[in-house]
Amino acid sequence: MAADTENLIALTADIVAAHVSHNSVAPEALSSLIENVFLALQAAGAPAADDQPAKPVGAVSARASVKADRLISMIDGKPYKMLKRHLSLNGYTPQSYRETFGLPRDYPMVAAEYAQKRRDLAHKIGLGRKPKEELKKPARKPRLKKAAAVARMDIVADT
Repeated sequence: MAADTENLIALTADIVAAHVSHNSVAPEALSSLIENVFLALQAAGAPAADDQPAKPVGAVSARASVKADRLISMIDGKPYKMLKRHLSLNGYTPQSYRETFGLPRDYPMVAAEYAQKRRDLAHKIGLGRKPKEELKKPARKPRLKKAAAVARMDIVADT
C-alpha cells in the first residue's frame, strides 16, 4: 500500500510540474492543484463503486407488452407474434430475457391469438388425438383362383 502511495505522489509531482511549466499558477492555488491531482489519481486507481451494469429498462411495462394479437419487445418496443427468434438475434434466451427485464416466469413468448390459431390448425389436421381402433370389417370370402373357378363353373354347367 505504501508503494502505491509513493507511486501516486511521484505521478502527482510529474503532472503538477508539467502543468506549472506551461501555465502560470498562483502560489496560493498550488497546494489545491496538488491535492486535486492526487485525489483524482487516487480515485482513478480505486475499484469502481458499482461494478454491476445497470439493469436495462424495458421499452414498455410488462403489463402493456402483452396484447392478444402481439407481444411488445422490451428490447426495441416493436410488436411481434413470437419473441423467440427476436430474442436469439439479440443474444437472449427466454429465461435470460425474463430475468433481465424482471418478467414473471409465466410471461408468454407467443401472442395468445397466434397460439390459438396454431392450436386450432393442429386439432383440425388430427394432431393430439389418440389413434382410433380400426373398425373390424367382416372377413371377405377368399377369391377363387382361376383354375378353381373354371372347375366350379364346369360343375355348375353339368347340373
